[in-house]
Amino acid sequence: MAATLPSVLVTTEWVAQHATDAGVRVVEVDVDTTAYDQGHVPGAAGWNWTTQLCDTLVRDIIPVQKLEQLLGNAGIDNKTTIVLYGDNNNWFAAWAFWQLKIYGHEDVRIMDGGRKKWLAEGRELSTAAPTLPAKTYTARAPDLSLRAFLPEVQTAVSTRKASLVDVRSPQEFTGEILSPPGLPETCQRGGHIPGAKSIPWGKNCNEDGTFKSFDELKSMYSAQGITADQPVIAYCRIGERSSLMWFLLKHLLGFGNVKNYDGSWTEWGNLVGAPVEK
Repeated sequence: MAATLPSVLVTTEWVAQHATDAGVRVVEVDVDTTAYDQGHVPGAAGWNWTTQLCDTLVRDIIPVQKLEQLLGNAGIDNKTTIVLYGDNNNWFAAWAFWQLKIYGHEDVRIMDGGRKKWLAEGRELSTAAPTLPAKTYTARAPDLSLRAFLPEVQTAVSTRKASLVDVRSPQEFTGEILSPPGLPETCQRGGHIPGAKSIPWGKNCNEDGTFKSFDELKSMYSAQGITADQPVIAYCRIGERSSLMWFLLKHLLGFGNVKNYDGSWTEWGNLVGAPVEK
């Protein structure tokens, strides 16, 4: 990957060599919350996206106090290098990355290829949850420039001054289905936000789960009119798949103004009177 900011990606080999280094913390975040217990990178912590990376009461990102406790309990302080990985081409690893950047963590990286590549290479697995001394973590004030809220998306629809990218499957984009099979959050209506371009999340990665090259990604987005000279808002169903697109646009292609709309279709598809295209 000839990335703009290559320090945000590490290889499986790098993780194999440095996972237990002082100052490095590897964390697995999967769609399948049972995967971690079946075997993970030795020394890696495991975070459950359904309970630990969100505010389940008000449906929001993780609150600052909960984040500080989660990181501190995982032996992470503000100077720790955090390396994230997971299944499904790093869906929820990217979601965790996005939230950590909102709260200002400096050194966060993603293991290119994620769990899929680690398993395919037959690398060592552990079923033991590591225990490290707790540390104190202090988050920064949230950087909301990385996050799009409903009013901004509504303005983007009416003015067309920002590019909207829908990263869900083609069947979700057309309204044929309301959510991926087996995933609970849903909506009253199918379809997509008016004017959005359909670039399914899977197109960003190679067969082995690694990101496509800088040139391939840039060409794919340019062909859809998604370029760095216009603000971009990515969305999916609840913001996890669009976190992956936010990550690659901002940190691999170097787009200056890209936001993740984590309200996504679960919010838009339940709004009374909101315009919908199919």
